[in-house]
Order: sequence, then C-alpha cells, then structure tokens
Amino acid sequence: MTEKRIRVLVAKPGLDGHDRGAKVIARALRDAGMEVIYTGLRQTPEQIVAAAVQEDVDVVAMSLLSGAHNHLFPKVVQLLQDKGAGDIIVVGGGVIPDEDIPFLKENGVAEIFTPGTPTNVAIEFIQSHVH
Repeated sequence: MTEKRIRVLVAKPGLDGHDRGAKVIARALRDAGMEVIYTGLRQTPEQIVAAAVQEDVDVVAMSLLSGAHNHLFPKVVQLLQDKGAGDIIVVGGGVIPDEDIPFLKENGVAEIFTPGTPTNVAIEFIQSHVH
C-alpha cells in the first residue's frame, strides 16, 4: 500500500495581483512530492474553502501581499470550520508584519512564512503537521 501524498491548495485571496511567491512555493511543494492545486489570483475566502473541500486537501497555503491578511486568513479558517473541514491545516505567507503573526495564530493559522523564508522550512512544517 502506498502512502497517501499530501494535498495542498495554494491560494491567492483578495485583490492581490502578484503570484510569483505562490508559484515558487507551489513548485517547491510539488518537487517535495506533494500534490498541489493552485487556484490562481483574486480568490474569495468562499472560493478557497469550496476548492479545499472539493479537492479534499490536507493544507490550505495562502499567499498575500495586499495587507488584508488579518481579515482574509481568519475568514478562511472560520469558513473551513463551518463546513466541517476544520482539520485542514491553514498556513500563510507573504508580506506580513511580525506584529500581526500572533493574531493570525490565535485565529487558527498554523504558521506564517515571511519573505526570505527558505522553501524547505515550509515543506518541513507541512510534512511534520500532516498525517
């Protein structure tokens, strides 16, 4: 029996139009043997959660540069819980001030990866928190 591959939904919530970082992490996760679903730009929290549930993912990884992380990340966590999918791990990355990270973690975001974080750090975090 083969071990189930980790499934990760990489999402760009809100009006942020830059996805280079999301594409870099998506490629790194794929290279690490994970299945990656990339939703593309300008997704609503509702679209992200619907895709996560439909794709039966283990992790939702959101990338955000627009500054709306304190609203959008906790909204995704809450919607996942509302859909009975609160076991999906939510992580975030992008330009997120250090002072916002405790609030995000208190609101269900498992980890935040700021600019310059090596991709292997995100990969190892996901691998150690799924299964």
